[in-house]
Amino acid sequence: MTYEIKLGNNKILRLVKGDITQRKVEVIVNAANAYLKHRGGVAAAIVRKGGAIIQEESDKKVADKGLIPVGSAVITTAGMLPHKAVIHTVGPRMGEGNEDHKLRKAVRSSLLLALKKGFRSISMPAISSGIFGFPKDRCAKILVEESKIFLQGNNDNDSNNNIKATINIIEFCAFDNETLNCFKNEFDNIKHMK
Repeated sequence: MTYEIKLGNNKILRLVKGDITQRKVEVIVNAANAYLKHRGGVAAAIVRKGGAIIQEESDKKVADKGLIPVGSAVITTAGMLPHKAVIHTVGPRMGEGNEDHKLRKAVRSSLLLALKKGFRSISMPAISSGIFGFPKDRCAKILVEESKIFLQGNNDNDSNNNIKATINIIEFCAFDNETLNCFKNEFDNIKHMK
């Protein structure tokens, strides 16, 4: 089951249910922790299917930079996954304060990193809505809003960063029906506003 919203200029928001490691996009997003220890949920599946190289590169990032701040994103290779790279973003844990702002920042950081690296399609999970306890409906609202703003903004030829590419597809990959329905509600809201 796939839902799409065409925003003009060949920009697409897409919603699918499935396994993010099997998506046909250039880069996928991993909902990570500050230590980049990929032990549970989406993170564990990415390392299990992509290979130990993803965890090894993540460990090196932390050794070089220290803990990854909430709202930030880093990139590793994709190992054996069918993608060009994996972007690891650290979303907020519920109860730590200012969670909505931090989740928005995590989404923007991921999209800007993908843009800087020249990727045209990206798939992301419902960041922070698993073991970090962020409400799925709020997560869907924030991810869809930030992605729509990003696609409708000028993400072409960013003169500040000498970027010559553009992201054309931002996909949300839901693993379960509850998450899928929260995102579908946000897609329906956009369609009703057109």
